[in-house]
Parts: sequence; structure tokens; C-alpha cells
Amino acid sequence: MLVELNPEHPEPRKIKRACDALQSGEVIAYPTDTVYGLGCDLFNKKAVERLYQIKGMDRSQKLAFVCSDLAEVSRYAVIHDSIYRILRRYLPGPYTFLLQATREVPKVVQSPRKTVGVKIPNHSVALSLTRELGRPIISTTAARHGQDPHLDPREIDAEFAGLALVLDAGPGGLVPTSIVDLTGDRPRVVRTGAGNVNEFED
Repeated sequence: MLVELNPEHPEPRKIKRACDALQSGEVIAYPTDTVYGLGCDLFNKKAVERLYQIKGMDRSQKLAFVCSDLAEVSRYAVIHDSIYRILRRYLPGPYTFLLQATREVPKVVQSPRKTVGVKIPNHSVALSLTRELGRPIISTTAARHGQDPHLDPREIDAEFAGLALVLDAGPGGLVPTSIVDLTGDRPRVVRTGAGNVNEFED
């Protein structure tokens, strides 16, 4: 079901409606500052399984999650001073950072190395959702594995059967986030995407 909303000033009742769906264990599609994402409640294991099923993803593919601010990130990821400086400089923005997970992170979304991917999109809808929900949203690109992301929310609605809502804030982007691994001795670029990664490639 498509729900149109203002991309810069999303209507609170529509954000609440989406959060009600998330709290009920549903999967939704929503815009970010890069591409549209498919998301669910981080702490609902059945919803996470449902997300894998709807997207047709292999369970070995790990999911990132969207946080509202750095304070929230610090609950779920280990942030040392040097990492904090990087996050403060690049977030909110088109980046996913791989960090060491804290014990707060459910095992279903941890990698074997106990790392997590976290992002803070520079988009009012995504940030409003996480603030209203009060916890992170598990997220994956609204695209089949190996295919380009969908630009049109109507295409997302048609492609992924089982979504409770598709928050339509206009056309999305085609280039996903850049992924940077901050768990080693020095940053490592895992994927070059929408964000500038020159500083991490020295």
C-alpha cells in the first residue's frame, strides 16, 4: 500500500502509521538519502526473517541498520574516539560504517565477526521513523540481489509482495551508500557508493 508523504516535512500521523506497522512486526519500504530501503524492527526476530523472505535474500547477507543519531549508534556499536570523529564528520550522510557490535545487538543481525553496519541517512523520513520508533530500523536496499535499486515507489510496491506500507516521498536514487569498515587498524572501503571515500583510500 502506497502512502504519499512530504519528503522534507513528513506528516507525523503518517510516520506514526508506519511505526505502528513496524511495531506489529511488518516490513515497510521507505526513502533514504541514497536509495529506497526495506526495513523492519531491529528487535523483532520474526520481522527480520520476513524481511529476508520478502527480498529473497540469503541469510548469509547481513543487514545494516538505521539510527537516528550518534547517541543511538553508541548503544549498538563500540565507538572509540577516533571512530567517533569519523562518524561525526560523515553522518548524517550516504555512508554505512561497519563497527564492532555491543551486546545490545540481536545475534540475528550480527556477522560472524560480531560486527554491524550502521547508518544515519540525511533524510527527514528515515530519521523521523527511527525517532518515532525509539530504536533502529533494520535496513536493506529495495532491490533484488545483483539488480539496480528501484527509483519508483510504485515499482517497489509491485515488486515486493508482503510489504505493509511503501512510504512514497518521490523518486529515489540509484546509487547506494558507500560502505567503510572501521573495525581494523585503518579504515577499509568495502563498497564505493554515493559518498566520497577518497579520505579512506590513502
